[in-house]
Amino acid sequence: MEPVSVLFVCLGNICRSPMAEGVFQHFTKPKNGPHHPLIARIDSCGTGAYHVGDAPDSRTMSTLEDNGITTYKHKARKFQINDFTTFDYIMAMDEDNLDHLVRLRKRALKQNNTQDQELGRVMLFGDFGGKEGEEVMDPYYGARDGFEIAYEQMVRFTNGFLGILEEQAAATGQQPNGEKSGL
Repeated sequence: MEPVSVLFVCLGNICRSPMAEGVFQHFTKPKNGPHHPLIARIDSCGTGAYHVGDAPDSRTMSTLEDNGITTYKHKARKFQINDFTTFDYIMAMDEDNLDHLVRLRKRALKQNNTQDQELGRVMLFGDFGGKEGEEVMDPYYGARDGFEIAYEQMVRFTNGFLGILEEQAAATGQQPNGEKSGL
């Protein structure tokens, strides 16, 4: 199994998707160890261009820092059509952004006369948390506790998604350390 690339997507790319990216990086790139052998690239973006070039919301950053994620850096960017070919998994934070990405993907398939398997899979990140269809509510207009809830979700979703990847790797004879199994 080849390492995969993962893109996290919300609306403005300053709250939920950068938090997901920060958590995912933290869980897959240990401080003093090698990169996770199943992950090639991690990024985040927004479906809207409201905050392009901005740093993540200060509440996102302080929530990450409170949980030991202190080296994360990011500048908001808008989703680009070529992200479908760059990333294997495109994880939406909610149904609205999922629907938007699904429509864009269908358009990209038609316009580029592309095969379905040539484009990244669009999914709801919350589907990996144990409750199918779980969304991450946008904490932007709320208090700090919304960011803490989002953080807890990101940890749960990350663990679920990594578990699936590790199961797939095991099924193909790939060990979590990146070596081939003798089976």
